Amino acid sequence: MMRRLTTTLIGPRVPVEELRAHKLRYATPTVVFMLARLMLLVSIFLPYWHMELDAPQYPKGLQITAYVNHLEGDVKEIDGLNHYIGMRPIEQAAAFERASAVWVMIAMVLLVEGAAFVHSKWAVLLAVPAVLFPAGFLLDLRFWLTTFGQNLDPSAPLSAAVKPFTPTVLGDGGIGQFHTYSYMGWGLWLAFGCSVMTIVGFVFHRHAYRPLALKARKGTSSQ
Repeated sequence: MMRRLTTTLIGPRVPVEELRAHKLRYATPTVVFMLARLMLLVSIFLPYWHMELDAPQYPKGLQITAYVNHLEGDVKEIDGLNHYIGMRPIEQAAAFERASAVWVMIAMVLLVEGAAFVHSKWAVLLAVPAVLFPAGFLLDLRFWLTTFGQNLDPSAPLSAAVKPFTPTVLGDGGIGQFHTYSYMGWGLWLAFGCSVMTIVGFVFHRHAYRPLALKARKGTSSQ
């Protein structure tokens, strides 16, 4: 019973003769998953999101860059402008996400690695977090931009001149005389690349291990 459950969850073992005869078939998903893991790991050290702001007081403009675990750029200057319209300091947004991001991403890397060793359909569950992560990042960013933009302090100096708004996650935006342009950084592009590569890896994974699973199932039912 235990052996049958293990085979169902982890999948059948690849016979040595089969592995020697079809090395490329079984190596391909492993290599693709390895590339996916590498993309996600490298993305930790690269910017995920950029925003440029054109303001009359700053002829050269202001910039802010978001990594998964910290912010860089003209954060204080932008906070100073936001103060006048009643928006909270940027550092208060996604504090928990930034504090846990690196560990969460390392966990996702390990889960994708584990998916390469599971030869059944359950391997997909291990990689779901990595596949959904980049879209989740943008949704979380949208949540915080909306929360901050729609909940302005009514006692702020310019509260009467600015209505609640939602800053643009990607593309052009702005409020009043301020213009913004937001775009994805290389880290987020790599995270999306990891998502795509993981899906591609499962195409090869299914091609390699599904016939073995079907064969094992037939052998079990005939006993």
